Amino acid sequence: MRNQLPGLNCGDCGCRSCEDFLKEIEKNPDEIKRCIHLQKSGRTTYEEGTWKDSLGREFDFILDVLKGDPGPRETILPHNPMLTRELDIEKDDILIGRPLGMSCGCPITHCGIVRDVDKKTGVIVWCVTGPLNPRTKGFKDLGYYAAEAYEGIVFEARTELKIGMRYWFLPHRCMLQWRHSGIINFMNNTSEGKVVRIEGLYIG
Repeated sequence: MRNQLPGLNCGDCGCRSCEDFLKEIEKNPDEIKRCIHLQKSGRTTYEEGTWKDSLGREFDFILDVLKGDPGPRETILPHNPMLTRELDIEKDDILIGRPLGMSCGCPITHCGIVRDVDKKTGVIVWCVTGPLNPRTKGFKDLGYYAAEAYEGIVFEARTELKIGMRYWFLPHRCMLQWRHSGIINFMNNTSEGKVVRIEGLYIG
């Protein structure tokens, strides 16, 4: 059961964390229905054979998390790139911010853990996680940012994937379970699946 929970620690189930929710499920297995992400997860959607997001729109594949990452890997650029230096952002820092405009326009504030920083350009690579870390450990606030790229692994797809082509995809841990669009500009076949990098992002 532990591996089925999304690990987002979003609090929508009424518990502070997925770990706390697991204890409730162990007492009463029917409580698992309170997890909105599990009910609408990309994996469940695929198994039902619909390939549709929470708004009923079709997508081509699910972008899963790379092994060892705590969440989806995203390359971002603050709308004020100077903030990367002014906030002295370093690897393993906890950040919050919201993707604005054509780069996604997601209405939800994102939280994440920094994986890499380019102080010269302001570009940050982070893993998007749930809000528990900022709530309990503090954070640095980026404000608005542009989402430049996603990296992850694709286990299954409903169409052949090719470099240079634009696809609709569903980030596996997206809280809204909305499809995104992007161009695959890197792909590496592994024994587990296709590791991809996707740029030119928008929601819709």
